[in-house]
Amino acid sequence: ILDNDGVFTNVPGGLHTVYVYDRKTENPSCGYIVIEDIRIIDYPKVVTPNSDGENDTWNIFALSNQPNAQINIYDRYGKILANIRPSGYGWDGTYNGSPLPSNDYWFVLTYEENGQAKQFRSHFTLKR
Repeated sequence: ILDNDGVFTNVPGGLHTVYVYDRKTENPSCGYIVIEDIRIIDYPKVVTPNSDGENDTWNIFALSNQPNAQINIYDRYGKILANIRPSGYGWDGTYNGSPLPSNDYWFVLTYEENGQAKQFRSHFTLKR
């Protein structure tokens, strides 16, 4: 959804194309600009690994078509807890088989876009 200030909100994850033009005129004299392949990385903000079948694992499935993409998950001290792939099962909130406590956890997603290596960093919450 585009508001009157030109800000998009509630955009679903995936690849998008944006058409830019002056909508104040009936026939834009400058034409329009097309910006293709804008990637929105959507990921779960919460994981609740309690075996209820909902949000039991955490992953960024939108990039499952990139077999070389990987996600490193860290605790707040920078200790790597897991290395997963978007094409895989996901992270179940454990480290060496032991459940980790409720907390915020950080991740680095490494993927490819138009032949270039990219990284995306953010965090999510594990709730028990």
